[in-house]
Amino acid sequence: MFHKKGNIFHRTRQGTISQAEYREAISAALVHDLGGAGRAAKTITKWTGVNDRTAKNWILGYCGPSGEHLIELMRHSDTVLAVVLKLAGRDSALAEEQVKHFRHELRIVLDSLDAIYGIQDE
Repeated sequence: MFHKKGNIFHRTRQGTISQAEYREAISAALVHDLGGAGRAAKTITKWTGVNDRTAKNWILGYCGPSGEHLIELMRHSDTVLAVVLKLAGRDSALAEEQVKHFRHELRIVLDSLDAIYGIQDE
């Protein structure tokens, strides 16, 4: 249980990110995946259930999502997921999954090429 002496959690460790860094990182991820504020805001609204103004504020970096909204963004956007893991210093977990995914995709491509050119495994 938390004491009611304030609601600010002071960071005492090095390597923590600021609120501005967080907002900018999420904003950049959303813009990368969805583009500018117009259509992107509608997509974010659909994903998270927030209103249009809130979605635009996230895209513009005025504020950032938290809690269940951040989880929904991570569920729908690989870029947001990657950014959050990187900010948390856990991007190695994502790298391992990406390698597995790329190996699987590469196998599919190689199998397709083998089928096209009639190459048999030796």
